[in-house]
Amino acid sequence: MNLSHFFEHWSIVENPFRGEEARHDSIFARMGINPTLARSSIADESLAEQPPAGQSLARPLSPSVHSDFEKIMGELERPSTSIVFGEKGAGKTAIRLQIAGRIDRHNQAHPDRKIFMIPYDDLNASLDRYQQQSGSKKSNANPFEDMRLVDHMDAMLAIGTGRVLNAIMPGPTSPPPANLGDEPASALAKKARKLPAATRRDLLMLQSVYDTNDPTGHRSTHLRQLLRLQSSGFSSGTGALITIGLWIGWVPAVALFLWARIYMGFEGALATTTDIVSGVLFLAWGALLVKVFLLERLMINRIAGKVYKQLRMVNRPLSGFLGSIRKLPRATLTANELPLTDSDEQRYAMFARLRRVTEAFGFTGMLIVIDRVDEPTLVNGDSDRMRSIIWPMFNNKFLQLDRVGIKMLLPIELRHALFKESSAFFQEARLDKQNMIERLSWTGASLYDLCNARLAVCRPASSEPISLIDLFSSEVTRSDLVDALHSMQQPRDAFKFMYRCLNEHCSSVTTEDGSWKIARHTLDYVKREEAERVMQLQRGIRPA
Repeated sequence: MNLSHFFEHWSIVENPFRGEEARHDSIFARMGINPTLARSSIADESLAEQPPAGQSLARPLSPSVHSDFEKIMGELERPSTSIVFGEKGAGKTAIRLQIAGRIDRHNQAHPDRKIFMIPYDDLNASLDRYQQQSGSKKSNANPFEDMRLVDHMDAMLAIGTGRVLNAIMPGPTSPPPANLGDEPASALAKKARKLPAATRRDLLMLQSVYDTNDPTGHRSTHLRQLLRLQSSGFSSGTGALITIGLWIGWVPAVALFLWARIYMGFEGALATTTDIVSGVLFLAWGALLVKVFLLERLMINRIAGKVYKQLRMVNRPLSGFLGSIRKLPRATLTANELPLTDSDEQRYAMFARLRRVTEAFGFTGMLIVIDRVDEPTLVNGDSDRMRSIIWPMFNNKFLQLDRVGIKMLLPIELRHALFKESSAFFQEARLDKQNMIERLSWTGASLYDLCNARLAVCRPASSEPISLIDLFSSEVTRSDLVDALHSMQQPRDAFKFMYRCLNEHCSSVTTEDGSWKIARHTLDYVKREEAERVMQLQRGIRPA
């Protein structure tokens, strides 16, 4: 017998247990949050059903949602920080996807108080850029030993700024983000144009520093025109006088010289005096040229170079910073607003700017979701490197940002390292205030419900409902199956266990036997083999 015959008998249209990674699992994507709709396209119906204005719609959580999910999620109206540690396959990435789904549903139901999400889960480009900037050449050394909190803040600001700009000015390689709203780019651009002048200047400042999609600075010109902001400070007041002086500053000197010598015929001391006056005027014009085209350019180059060196995790070339910073008002360049040092004050001010900009588009809060820190090429699961990357973010001031929630989904190895830290470290991080979950664990009962829900999603809505235990012979009790799943500990391993049970059964019987239920001895054999695999995996002596 093969699996297709087995599934055909039970009216199962696809294997419920083949998925091992939440990002690529179509079954998980269809499970939604309401188990009562699991067998009939949950995703569409759960989105269509919205609560009345001012009320929340209470739904029972799907078995695909971990029992700690509500604590991790918190109240979207008041974003908070959560720190979660979990084994590989415990469902951290699934939680990240469920957080994103919950935010999307909340934003659709409450367009006037949306939540702006910054996904901080693909660190490859940022860490590659960091290694280049930090200059670490030794392959066996930890290149992240000197990582700072401001490096992470810069990377997060670049992601958040990019999501706003891509919604206003989408390009072929920068599609608009899903959670910024359903309005077209033209409508969002029109809304941006009507923002208060201070908010428009905040957006231009963020773009000048954190726009990784602008390698030359041309996007700054486009944004400045879109927002109807004047250029470079040379548009009114003293700036206008300087511009006029650049163009016609030589005219008074030449006019005085020609008037005195040719038309009036001055000679002697009077001629010398007019020559001196015209020479002084010409030198003043020359000094203005030197100031604007040499000294100010050198100043801008120096500032852009400092910003480029400080933003060690922002993947943008120096030419992009040069082109954008040239278009900022001169007052900004001398007001200590740019991130020229390793001080965090400018970064917190940038977060405040991003918050003001997003508020103008209806976002009252912000969520930063951190995941997959063990996956980048330069990390490859190394616990010391993960520790160097994550530890700078254990800062109470950062984790308690006003109206900003930070969800950290971390590998279990970091939990072991955390417990070795000193009391001074805990005092600075104040982890007692961060909704910390020490281990993302699953019981056998919860894994049984999860597998049962996946089975239901893979069967037609018109078919007779069945339970997971119905796939096993009568000598297998529900307690036996729950106990076997409990020894798997994680969803990924539970799916592998069920997948192997199905395969072992189908390979041991023929289609003519008509044996459509898994025997007790098959369950016991697979349980023993899989439990050994899980134990070896936890000891680090087995790859998967």
